[in-house]
Amino acid sequence: MSVMQSGTQMVKLKSGTKGLVRLFYLDEHRTCIRWRPSRKSEKAKIVIDSIYKVTEGRQSEIFHRHAEGNFDPSCCFTIYHGSHLESLDLITSNPEEARTWITGLKYLMAGISDEDSLAKRQRTHDHWVKQTFEEADKNGDGLLNIEEIHQLMHKLNVNLPRRKVRQMFQEADTDENQGTLNFEEFSVFYKMMSLRRDLYLLLLSYSDKKDHLTVEELAQFLKVEQKVNNVTPEYCLDIIQKFEVSEENKKQNVLGIEGFTNFMRSPACDIFNPLHCEVHQDMDQPLCNYFIASSHNTYLTGDQLLSQSRVEMYARVLQDGCRCIEVDCWDGPDGEPVVHHGYTLTSKILFRDVAETINKYAFIKNEFPVILSIENHCSIQQQKKIAQYLKEIFGDKLDLSSVLTGDSRQLPSPQNLKGKILVKGKKLPCSLGADAEEGEVSEEDSADEIEDDCKLKPCYSNGATEHQVESFIRTKLESLIKESQIRDKEDTDSFTVRALLKATHEGLNVNLKQNLDTKESGKKSHSRSLMGNFGKHKVSKTRESVCCSRSGSTGYVLLPAQAWCVWGHRLARRKKTVKLCRALSDLVVYTNSVAAQDIVDDGSTGNVLSFSETRAHQAVQQKAEQFMLYNQKQLTRVYPSAYRIDSSNFNPLPYWNVGCQLVALNYQSEGRVMQLNEAKFRVNGNCGYVLKPQQMCKGTFNPYSADPLPASPKKQLILKIISGQQLPKPPDSMLGDRGEIIDPFVEVEMIGLPVDCCKDQTRVVDDNGFNPVWEETLTFTIHMPEIALVRFLVWDHDPIGRDFVGQRTLAFSSLVPGYRHVYLEGMTEASIFVHITINEIYGKWSPLILNPSYTILHFLGATKNKQLIGLRGLFNKNPKHNSAETSGPYVRKRSIGDRILRRTASAPAKGRKKSKMGFPEATEIKDSASEPVDLKDKEGVVRRTSRSLQARPASMPVDKYLLVGPTCPEDETAQDAKGKENASGKILMQIFK
Repeated sequence: MSVMQSGTQMVKLKSGTKGLVRLFYLDEHRTCIRWRPSRKSEKAKIVIDSIYKVTEGRQSEIFHRHAEGNFDPSCCFTIYHGSHLESLDLITSNPEEARTWITGLKYLMAGISDEDSLAKRQRTHDHWVKQTFEEADKNGDGLLNIEEIHQLMHKLNVNLPRRKVRQMFQEADTDENQGTLNFEEFSVFYKMMSLRRDLYLLLLSYSDKKDHLTVEELAQFLKVEQKVNNVTPEYCLDIIQKFEVSEENKKQNVLGIEGFTNFMRSPACDIFNPLHCEVHQDMDQPLCNYFIASSHNTYLTGDQLLSQSRVEMYARVLQDGCRCIEVDCWDGPDGEPVVHHGYTLTSKILFRDVAETINKYAFIKNEFPVILSIENHCSIQQQKKIAQYLKEIFGDKLDLSSVLTGDSRQLPSPQNLKGKILVKGKKLPCSLGADAEEGEVSEEDSADEIEDDCKLKPCYSNGATEHQVESFIRTKLESLIKESQIRDKEDTDSFTVRALLKATHEGLNVNLKQNLDTKESGKKSHSRSLMGNFGKHKVSKTRESVCCSRSGSTGYVLLPAQAWCVWGHRLARRKKTVKLCRALSDLVVYTNSVAAQDIVDDGSTGNVLSFSETRAHQAVQQKAEQFMLYNQKQLTRVYPSAYRIDSSNFNPLPYWNVGCQLVALNYQSEGRVMQLNEAKFRVNGNCGYVLKPQQMCKGTFNPYSADPLPASPKKQLILKIISGQQLPKPPDSMLGDRGEIIDPFVEVEMIGLPVDCCKDQTRVVDDNGFNPVWEETLTFTIHMPEIALVRFLVWDHDPIGRDFVGQRTLAFSSLVPGYRHVYLEGMTEASIFVHITINEIYGKWSPLILNPSYTILHFLGATKNKQLIGLRGLFNKNPKHNSAETSGPYVRKRSIGDRILRRTASAPAKGRKKSKMGFPEATEIKDSASEPVDLKDKEGVVRRTSRSLQARPASMPVDKYLLVGPTCPEDETAQDAKGKENASGKILMQIFK
């Protein structure tokens, strides 16, 4: 560690360059690797937490590109880090230095993985405070003067009077060096600045207005508010010893405000149920009764057209909990099958390397089965090689002869299949003789879903090189991805790639047509400008043909030498078949990949129906209940459209809502969809298997009904958004830390069945991202809580829009009642403080009937209906103005140009005064005769418009007791749900009839 902290001169290898000599060192907290010199300055670092793997020798792609370099392998190593497995390739001057760094990094990584959640939270907090101090210390003298403190206040979104800041500065400045703060003094200053008024009032309410909690008072708080069972004095004493800072308080067995704050901000008071960090669901049910975490084109690190294929991606997704991975197999040189994305320019990796990586990482985090989804495009000879490698490498993991189901018509359970690998692929038909070594099977895999006239295939002519064409495509693809990122981060479907893929091909034609063969120069070209096709396009329901220059009836577009051409014949309507060898077919057990037209009602189990998102969408829209019945017997896999060349993801909710088990997503793409996927599978120890609700496993219901489960009780979530802590400026703010202090508000989105999908939001707090206070209650009713997700989003309000600050998404079933912190993902300190109450409701008056202790004031005070708000005015002299505002107008979705303007205006120049949109504080309840209107956005999500965003002073007092009562539900009628039992073949035929 000391050698690493003192620093080592190493060569940083990069593609296209000879390498850069830099000094690499481990920071004093052992939390990140830094290097200098660097143009990134403070951002030139790799956090140890983000390191995925360290490999020795010259194994990475960058080293392979520099094959001519005379590097000693014992001096080379690679650090893979980040969600996209970026590589840092380093060369030391001698083997001893390389060994020191490799050993040291692996030691640090192991220590972090073994660290408990409390220790990790404390370590990250300490590191954040130290890093904040270092970044504020502009001249690097280890001291902060008052001007540097003021600049830091602005960066941290703190809007305090300069007089107040100077007063705290002077109180913290206790050493002889007056006028500056060292790190210890800064820590005191930061604690003074961070004093939580909301937590202090909460402590007072349970301590009889003392500044500390006794053991008995702490036990009362845990029982009443946090709903902790079996609270013992020993448990309370342990909390005091673990979180209290003052030694005097520890001796007296009391918890002061600083210790109480530490406890409330610890994992013990996180919103996520700690029991869900482990597998806790029944794992003995058939596979079809589980949602299974699934990846699409697992090997890709980026887009579907030009990105790199890496075996490390298999290691990453398997350890992230994915249990169904995809392997696209193609004929490779020297008889060795390769894995890559067909008809594209993605790089190739050996199938054998992929199999070895899967074998190594499949069961490190959990032993539940892995499904290997093989898309076979190989010749018979190389298929036999694939089968040989699978048997050699996986061995007994493929042997399913000992797996007992108890019922031949029922799939085995995840528990029965522990440690096993299932091969999903084509199987030779039973009609073929057992002695036949090969036969024909249908082919409808995702690589062939793309229209033939949009596939890239090599052809030969005179002109530009393959490199020039690839460069052209890369430029256009970067333009596509850049423009797609301009859109609102929460709008996943505003960009369709089909038209842009089409435009890419047409653009190739236009830009290279001068190199066409002279005898074809007279032919009419139907190509259009590439740039004219850029923009937003809606998905067309009809399969459009791509306009392209063709040579007679040959079906080829004549492009330059070593370029890529468009294959013009359309074969989509004709059923394709491929040759399949017996050795590969025999490895397929329980996971036989079939197409809809191949389903027969023979009572067999183990079929996996594969859909593209387009066809699956049609099935969901037309025959949702029949589709759900099919998914009670068999497995269904839904994968992204081949036109999503930027590796964007579709909305998985409609397919989860009808019980589709294998909803395959592009794990290499960050964003809303992957956050939903992560939240869904985190609920069961992130093991990749989540049990479907019982109503999805037996019987049926209409997920699109206004009351899909009338006989079942509903859940009511009463969510009080109290305050925020250390909310940063938007990550894409143009002026970064120099931008204006944010005006935050919180949006909460409920995600699940269509009837449950809605959004609600708080008012805006003006000029305070450090400790804003909202004190607002949002109420939601959930018909099927088992599949519901809750999404917390923080936005920065701006006169012409809003900017995304951060989010956290959780399964509804993982919420813990009481006072909880919601930490925003990817941020060390940023959080929202909330109070959660969950009720079970049956009818309109159930809160009063089930709990007579609720008074009419509790009942009325928690209700958001306008009629009841009007009644509440009879009891309260100063009712809250915001709860009964007139609904604001529905805002139309902005265009790309508007978004660019919004991004530009979101961080005004220094000195420019912000104008706020909103209404003045109301003193009386306005007309409350009408119900609030629920409006649907483009995704069909109800956005409640019962109030508009309002500016609110940050100094508004906090409610002393912060208590919330339940709300009154609407009338619900109870009906008996009758299940419909049909054979799987008949059901599917009805779906596609």
